[in-house]
Amino acid sequence: MEKHKIRENSGFCISAGKAVRGSDILIQTLSDLKVPRLFTLSGNQIMSVFDASLNSDINLIHFRQEGAVVHAADTLGRLTGEPSIALVTAGPGFANCITALYVALCAESPLVLISGHSQLSEQGKGAFQEMPQADMARAVTKASWTSTKPENIRDDIVKAYNLAGTGRPGPVHVAVPEDVLKATVHVPENNVLGKHARPDSSPINKENLTILVDALESSERPVALVGQSISRVGHKILSEVSTSTGLPVIDMESPRGINDPSLGAFAEILPEADLVVLLGKKLDYSLKFGGDPALSKDSKIIHVDFEESAISQSEKALASSGRLILGSIGDPLKTVMGIQDSKRVSVNHAWTTRVQESLDFTPGEWEQLANLSTDGPLHPTAVCKPIQRLMENPNFIFVSDGGEFGQWTQACVSTPNRIINGPGGAIGASIPAAIAARISNPNATVIAMLGDGSLGFHGIEFDTAVRYNLPFIAIIGNDARWNAEYQIQLNDYGRERTIGCELSPTRYDLMVKALGGHGENVENGPEFVPALERAIDSGLPACINVAIQPARAPIVRRS
Repeated sequence: MEKHKIRENSGFCISAGKAVRGSDILIQTLSDLKVPRLFTLSGNQIMSVFDASLNSDINLIHFRQEGAVVHAADTLGRLTGEPSIALVTAGPGFANCITALYVALCAESPLVLISGHSQLSEQGKGAFQEMPQADMARAVTKASWTSTKPENIRDDIVKAYNLAGTGRPGPVHVAVPEDVLKATVHVPENNVLGKHARPDSSPINKENLTILVDALESSERPVALVGQSISRVGHKILSEVSTSTGLPVIDMESPRGINDPSLGAFAEILPEADLVVLLGKKLDYSLKFGGDPALSKDSKIIHVDFEESAISQSEKALASSGRLILGSIGDPLKTVMGIQDSKRVSVNHAWTTRVQESLDFTPGEWEQLANLSTDGPLHPTAVCKPIQRLMENPNFIFVSDGGEFGQWTQACVSTPNRIINGPGGAIGASIPAAIAARISNPNATVIAMLGDGSLGFHGIEFDTAVRYNLPFIAIIGNDARWNAEYQIQLNDYGRERTIGCELSPTRYDLMVKALGGHGENVENGPEFVPALERAIDSGLPACINVAIQPARAPIVRRS
């Protein structure tokens, strides 16, 4: 099979005074923004953009379903910190992106979705695939609007690009009607894009910083909880501040919140904190809205955030208790640097140690379950154990889906180079995420772990990986069921009332082989490591289909 190649840069420049299409302006703008690629899927309303791209230095990576397009852009945005660009067609093509936009919004991932749109001149007349796309996307993006003139496309795209990466990052959507893309205009003399730097954010003011530092200085058991984008961008700074001050700094990115099994037994010690500092972290369901049992009713809370709406959310939740001693707009990361610069914060070593011990805690029985000599289906911990050893190599990237198997992988595989399903709690994004991870680092070994239910969403994207020669290893935990829902049925209704959660024990490895990849089937423990080694050595997009026990997601308790 002939592989699709990523084109070398050819350069692209529209001369002033020349008559060009809106689609040419769109591609020129993205080229000037140094966008190297578009994650995309073809469709009627955007074919003029495909045509315009031929003379540019922008590569089109085309997928098999629009949701996968946005999931890939989301992943690349998380890994690079810069907005990635997704391009899809109008109507149903755009509608396929709604869930992926929600995932990216919850994950605080910078991306721009450009969607084609039914013709502007036919709006309100029943145009082909007419749909209120801007309105539909508004609830799952930072902003969403329609570009209505070809001469406005440049400013609209730059605005969207800057907004996606400013403050709390997130997806931004711009719909561009087909006739706007095809319309011809003359390029103005002032066609130079310029730097168009994103607006710089500021730390909280000196008065509020003093209140924060005073509170930390007088606290006996403080913790800082940081949002995902802050953790990704400021991982090094946060680590330095935590080391120099002793302040425990905990990243929260799981849909299970404080019950995230990768946080060990942290949920048990958090209620002992007398001061909780939220740094770009919303006071939402993941913290039980600030109430029991997540936090002590006597704990004080300080919230520093990019957005007034996030501060208002905390004020509303804590209005009756008076526990919010400060809510302030400001850059959380720069605020952390202000804490360090004050040189006044020194957290009790005993408290820091206790928090770290809770984070490091792993139930003793997990080691017994991780037995690769077992005959028959493996426990998820046994599948994770060899992967954790691989992740000691910094050139490995770990991708985890959601679901019960995903919760085990997130609990048992620890690495700074990871992408998970995120607070949105959706499943199914791991295959396009693995493709994007490989694009972000062509020399990395990418390992994705997902359940058989999750594979059903975007398993066909193995075709995309094969076409572009983007190898990764997908480990499918196959228990032949929707296990998360099955476990709910067992717990709430009893085994005799389980229904509608069964799947077939399908050989997904054979599916991947048929698509041109490498496939392995594992039915017992001793087969797994050799299969993993063969998959890595294959140099192909690979699937290891592993028969696993239908284990309930991990719950970490020390007592």
